Amino acid sequence: MPDAPAGTLYRGREGMWSWVAHRVTGFLIFFFLLVHVADTSLVRVSPEAYNAVIGTYKNPIMGLGELGLVAAIVFHAFNGIRVMLVDFWSQGTRHHRLMLWIVMGLFVVTMAAFTPRHLMNVFGGH
Repeated sequence: MPDAPAGTLYRGREGMWSWVAHRVTGFLIFFFLLVHVADTSLVRVSPEAYNAVIGTYKNPIMGLGELGLVAAIVFHAFNGIRVMLVDFWSQGTRHHRLMLWIVMGLFVVTMAAFTPRHLMNVFGGH
């Protein structure tokens, strides 16, 4: 079996993991949007059914799911900007690792600001 040309295989570096995380978060956001459209459309069918479904969302497990959704959106948004810079900025590929660390820093700062307030709302500590 011939050897693969150099530079064509992922080796588990930052670029591969950001690619995987971007696809996973994109899929999760898309799945949420499908569920959101479906449950919101219930209001036209039966307001009682809509209220029942929305009522099931008001629990700590769903609150943690909302935290996960926000984390997926925040990472996907910041990493999407990084992907555009890599694609359209002539120096993008040279600085892609640095930009990924900047994305991770922005992600941590954003989530550190959001998480405590959200968890206070989820667990009742206003």
